[in-house]
Amino acid sequence: MKMDKKTPSVVCKEVQDISNILWGPSVKIDVFRRWAQGFHFSNEEPTALLQCEGGPCAVLAPVQAFIIKTLLETASLEEWRQAGSEKCNELLVKAVCDILSQVKEEADTKFQLFELCSVEDSDDPEKSCENPAPNSSLTNGSMNDDSKDDLRLIESSISLRQNLSPDEFHSQLRVLTVDNIAAVEAFYNDRISMLQNTYGVLLLLYSVIFSKGIDQISEEMSDPSESLIDIIHGYGNQSLINLMLTGRAVGHVWDHEQDVGGLKLRGLIKQNEVGFLALFEHLRYCEVGSFFKNPKHPVWVVGSETHLTVLFSWEKSLVSPETAGEVARRVFKRFDPDGNNFIQSSSLQDVLHELNLVSETEYVEIMRRKLDPEGLGIILLLAFMDEFYSDEKRTTPDVFTLFHYNGLPHSCPDGRVVYQEGSAVLLESDVQCVFESNPIQTVLQTKWRNIEVNWKSGGSPSLN
Repeated sequence: MKMDKKTPSVVCKEVQDISNILWGPSVKIDVFRRWAQGFHFSNEEPTALLQCEGGPCAVLAPVQAFIIKTLLETASLEEWRQAGSEKCNELLVKAVCDILSQVKEEADTKFQLFELCSVEDSDDPEKSCENPAPNSSLTNGSMNDDSKDDLRLIESSISLRQNLSPDEFHSQLRVLTVDNIAAVEAFYNDRISMLQNTYGVLLLLYSVIFSKGIDQISEEMSDPSESLIDIIHGYGNQSLINLMLTGRAVGHVWDHEQDVGGLKLRGLIKQNEVGFLALFEHLRYCEVGSFFKNPKHPVWVVGSETHLTVLFSWEKSLVSPETAGEVARRVFKRFDPDGNNFIQSSSLQDVLHELNLVSETEYVEIMRRKLDPEGLGIILLLAFMDEFYSDEKRTTPDVFTLFHYNGLPHSCPDGRVVYQEGSAVLLESDVQCVFESNPIQTVLQTKWRNIEVNWKSGGSPSLN
């Protein structure tokens, strides 16, 4: 196992480059302060992370998604909400390792070196434990006498922050290089308080960028001149979200490349471990591809206009491999970019060819007359599916349970960060009912067109 420390002079030069691509030409103090928080677990929900202020959800939500992914893999349905502090720490470290592993898998290099960031004394695990940051009363999910709920815990975290300027923080960064994921796990297990203290979120973010490499990130981004964190509002952009979720800093959420006005715009290249859904898809501002909608695990980060939350389920069949009918719907949609549930009849031959169905001209003409008997020039999705895939059984259950996570206490009922539980039903009707006043319902319909959810709390969870 190789383990090396970078010299401060080398780190200083790289930090400047990273700061430029992360924060822009100058770091706005109030934005930096909003990102200065550790990984704290809710007192109400042992495995749910708290978010102090707007901004760092671009890191917190992906970490939460990977925590849940591990829970779904390892915990029992009866016990998954009863994890103790030691188990929560294990889940946090596992999530961090999963994210860094993806970064190295997608890095364009033959050397699998992880570059892990700490700040001065936290470089020494003994000093880190003996001299915790001022908000150490929050470590391991504990509360001091004045912190009786998540809202007060957040207030304590904000008031007790260290007041390092961005320049002071950068000057104290230290980078340790290791060459395997076991060493990464050991590094964070020895420094768990470093993750939980004031700069835990930022230290993970810098470790991801150091490990990926600034040149590789710039090459993957659609616009390298745009900072990963919005210089005004402090939100992470899609390239940063994708970097944390997939290991690649591409700026789009569709599958593969798309040609837009002659520009090749890159999206995802394979099915991801966890998924992503977006409110903006309903507004036609983006297109989320099947790699994100159908991840390996039933866990999705959900993007609204200003915030990221997490949706998940214990129903594994929600993300089962695509059936022939599901592939057909996806291909049909490619020829129906406006989402109208019909294609031009002139596109039928191309659709049949894409699906490896009979596509000879004579046969296509027969099918065109059958599927468009009134000669309207369009073919409905329902008619197409009934003709070619009527015998296929649906793999997605009609009824299942969903959970929703929002790390901001003020966005949760009674200020309690807990997983909101809902009973979902997929309706038979092919007519979609859109509820503009219910954003989470709108997002869910981008994946399950005819879904209805009754939330136990009585109200729909907030996406903001």
